[in-house]
Amino acid sequence: MLRKCLPHPYLTLTLIVVWQMLVNKITLGNLVLGLILALIIPVITSAYWPNRPRLMNFPRIVEYIAVAIWDIVVANVQVAYIILFKTNANTHPAWISIPLDLRTPEAITVLAGTITLTPGTVSSDVAADGRTLLVHCLDAPDPDAVRDGIKSRYERRLMEIFE
Repeated sequence: MLRKCLPHPYLTLTLIVVWQMLVNKITLGNLVLGLILALIIPVITSAYWPNRPRLMNFPRIVEYIAVAIWDIVVANVQVAYIILFKTNANTHPAWISIPLDLRTPEAITVLAGTITLTPGTVSSDVAADGRTLLVHCLDAPDPDAVRDGIKSRYERRLMEIFE
């Protein structure tokens, strides 16, 4: 019975938090409306999630979020430096193909989203077979180092979380 009412408990919790952030004011009415939406949306969409992901390791999730936030802050400084002090002739934009060891669509989506959230990089395509991610970098003098960094900092941790 509980499984039927709360098919995706993490999604429910996330929706409540996101709703409160969107309305930007914590009142009883906003909490009740957020709770109602957070209970209804997962029930309505549960048919579209037959094989929902199992998040394996909560400490790794926290570690992944901390690493991603740190990388976003560092990348902001790096992009500001590139924009303010580098000439176009001294930047090395590059398209980088990243072979993926991840197999679950949710993990690949989180990886692509993390790359896109990090200033200076954007995920632009996933191969039809889901084995390669195409990333554009604003400044990548060593594309192999960028690829290896993404695989070691993000993909390895996502494999521990999702697979």
